Amino acid sequence: MQVELSAGTIEYTDTGGPGPVVVFVHGLLMDGSLWDGTVASLDGFRCVVPTLPLGAHRHPMRENADLSLPGIASLLTEFLERLDLLDVTLAGVDTGGALVQLLMADGVARVSRVVLASCDAFDNFPPGLTGKTLFLTGKLSPGLFGLFMQQMRLRAVRRLPIAFGWLTKRGDAATREWIRPLLSEAAIRRDTVGVLRAAAASPGILLEAAERLPGFDRPVLVVWASEDRVMPPEHGERLTALLPKGKLVEVADSYTLLPLDQPARLARLIGEFTAG
Repeated sequence: MQVELSAGTIEYTDTGGPGPVVVFVHGLLMDGSLWDGTVASLDGFRCVVPTLPLGAHRHPMRENADLSLPGIASLLTEFLERLDLLDVTLAGVDTGGALVQLLMADGVARVSRVVLASCDAFDNFPPGLTGKTLFLTGKLSPGLFGLFMQQMRLRAVRRLPIAFGWLTKRGDAATREWIRPLLSEAAIRRDTVGVLRAAAASPGILLEAAERLPGFDRPVLVVWASEDRVMPPEHGERLTALLPKGKLVEVADSYTLLPLDQPARLARLIGEFTAG
């Protein structure tokens, strides 16, 4: 499915049905397929998964589109409005969790519950070796950025700590597909460099958002990978402590990308939280 928003065309999947609505938000250099395993385990829920312009999207954005994190967060709000989604459980992981925090800080009206899975928070932005490497490559021209990213065709490179190696234990097949659009489309490379440069220009954005999180009075489930090597586990504790209705659950045998490493476990947690 597709929807035309102010920044451009956004692809999304929607399982439909009358059940509780869960909207899933992916991270940088990922698309909505990140959540396929989790969605498959959520029978009875309406699962809506947009692919945002974070580097693995297939439709270039308009040249004047605001691709800063606040701009993409606003695009996510616009997406909820265009699909008229109400009483939403909003779930984000990795950079998707950062976008969700920005919406929480602004008190987004259509969201009644939030799931923050291992994600950028506080001063961990850019997060880990992966994030720092990406932000450095964002200083390159789109053409040179594309040449650099050609190395990601090799599994050995994708599994390095500076790439996806510390983000997922089991998800290399997905990561191989995520990089295809930027390797083949100049406009996608332009968008991706734009995202990276805008993010690098706002290093304190999540610290500022954290100051407003105590004002978010709706239930929040914080799910953190206990073996996370990119998102510090203590950040899960700190986020939970800020939130009036926060609850923390740790998940074993997973790196940051819980939807790839522990999709069924994450689905069970989200399902129970949303139904409850």
